[in-house]
Amino acid sequence: MSNDFVDRLRLVRSPGIGPVTYRQLISRFGSAAVALDAVPDLAARGGGRAPRLTSAVDAEREIARVEKLGARYLVHGQGMYPRPLAELDDAPPLLTVKGDLGLLDKPMVAIVGARNASAAACRFARQLAHDLGQQGVAVVSGLARGIDSAAHDGSTHTGTIGVVAGGLDIFYPPENEARQKAMFEHGLVVAEMPPGTEPRARHFPYRNRIIAGLSLGTVVVEAAPRSGSLITARLAADAGREVMAVPGSPLDPRAQGCNELIRDGATLIQNAADVLEEVRPIQPTLASSRSAYHSREPEWLDGDSGALDIVEQLLGPSPVPVDEIVRLSGAPSGAVQMVLLELDLAGRLDRHAGGKVSLRASTID
Repeated sequence: MSNDFVDRLRLVRSPGIGPVTYRQLISRFGSAAVALDAVPDLAARGGGRAPRLTSAVDAEREIARVEKLGARYLVHGQGMYPRPLAELDDAPPLLTVKGDLGLLDKPMVAIVGARNASAAACRFARQLAHDLGQQGVAVVSGLARGIDSAAHDGSTHTGTIGVVAGGLDIFYPPENEARQKAMFEHGLVVAEMPPGTEPRARHFPYRNRIIAGLSLGTVVVEAAPRSGSLITARLAADAGREVMAVPGSPLDPRAQGCNELIRDGATLIQNAADVLEEVRPIQPTLASSRSAYHSREPEWLDGDSGALDIVEQLLGPSPVPVDEIVRLSGAPSGAVQMVLLELDLAGRLDRHAGGKVSLRASTID
């Protein structure tokens, strides 16, 4: 691996540097090496300590582990990185993948749902995945119990993509080990976390945004209210993708989430033809979109104490859109972005979905 890739990996794996901050650092400084050198000063200007930067030794150790697994990296804005996912503001800078990369060239549809799904719902998910596969669609899901497993099984022979919350070499749940290993050979497994990472509760929303981001649309087959599947549906809607749901009995709590999605505007799905009708109109739009980092580059300006004071006054514990901060501050967009970057690296800023930010509660006077 090149020195530039090692430096990029160091940035990605450094605590406190998320996807948005990473992209802004690369955009501002042009290379990961220069960004690494700049982080301590930026954090100091933001009023905090610099994050602990991952060492080159640790990065090279991870690279060797990925190579030993027979996996590879995909870099945002380069090569085979999936174009639909690159459209997200918080797209992962790096993915580790193992399997058939050709599946990323296919149109993709996510099928998600309850882990404790009914037999009828699992049968429907399996058949839907099979029928979509017959029409040249790759099916994306999260390698969980229930609906996810049924969707993967239905698309085994036509193209199935599993997104895991931990590392590629971690099998969760354990009973899906054989299924995941089979997908290494006849499908594709995608991870944002480094090898050896055990999935934690905080990892699953990140996993869900990748499922939604890869896909032209997300079909929810069975889901209780406040379930992870509904989070995936919300993330799909935020990304401008289609949200579809399979109706169920109002007497079954597992169908309540789907019925609520339909009530709130999701498309009711009964078969693969319904899904294809929804996703085909948006496919050309995504296919022609740019996937490079520089599609929305700010005009970077060095921060100053005046801009810092104004932005800090406008921020609070409630998330607010960055565009609103720019408008109210009267400062150039690049100057505001620079201040937010400094606050972020200082550990004083939280970033939220939809391009919103807030001041971390523990840092508010």
